Amino acid sequence: MSNLKISCVIVDDEPMALNLVESYVEKTPFLELKQKCSSAIEAMEFVKNNPVDLLFLDIQMPDLTGIEFSKMLPKDTRVVFTTAFDNYALEGFKVEAIDYLLKPFDYAEFLAAANKAATWFELVKGKKQPVISEAKEFLFVKSEYKQLRIKLTDVLYFEGLKDYIKIWLKDNPKAILTLMSLKSLEQELPETQFMRVHRSFIVSLKNIDVIERSQIIINDQRITVSEQYKPKFLEYINNNSLH
Repeated sequence: MSNLKISCVIVDDEPMALNLVESYVEKTPFLELKQKCSSAIEAMEFVKNNPVDLLFLDIQMPDLTGIEFSKMLPKDTRVVFTTAFDNYALEGFKVEAIDYLLKPFDYAEFLAAANKAATWFELVKGKKQPVISEAKEFLFVKSEYKQLRIKLTDVLYFEGLKDYIKIWLKDNPKAILTLMSLKSLEQELPETQFMRVHRSFIVSLKNIDVIERSQIIINDQRITVSEQYKPKFLEYINNNSLH
C-alpha cells in the first residue's frame, strides 16, 4: 500500500468502544492515532488545533451528535461513522462519509473501512495536477448516416448501451444514438467538464442539478454514482464545495 500514513482521531462517549477502536487502529500499519476523545466537543477543540485526515466518529453522543460535528469539519478531514443504530446510513451518505460501521463490528469490517479511506487519500494525495489543454468545444458524431456537430456545453450526459451511446442534450427530449464505446469517448472528452460516474454513464459536471446521497440528478434523470467511480467524484465535490 505505498508509504501513506493516515492520521486519525477516535470519538466515542463509550470507553469500551473507544478502547476497541484504538486496538484496531494500533494493528493497522497505515493508521496513526493522534487522539481519543469522549465527546464531539472535545474532538472539535483538538481538530481545530491539530489537523487530521480521518475521524472514526460515533453518531449518538450527548450535546453534539457525530452527524452535526461532521458538518463542521474541514473539507480535507474524512469520516468513518460508527454507531449501534442502523437508521443513520442515509445521513452518512449525505455528509459524504467514507464508510459506516454498525456496532458491534470486528477487525475485518474495520479494516475494510480503513482501506476505503486509504484508497481515497492515495487518490487525493498522490494525484498530480493535470496538464490542461485547450478545452474542446464541439464533438462530431456519426448518427443515421450523418455527421452531427454537437456543442459540448449542450450535453447533459452520455449513456452507454453495449456498442452504442445515447447522447442526451439540453432542450432535446430525444437522445442522439451513435455507434461508439463509452471508454473511447471518455478519452476524447475534457476532464474538467465531464466525468464517468458509472459503467454506463458519463455526466456533464456543470449540468448537475442535485446530488442526493449516491445519486446525481440531471434534468430529472437519476444517475447512480457507483463504488468504482465514487472516490474521484467525491474529490471533485469536496474541491468545489463551500465550507
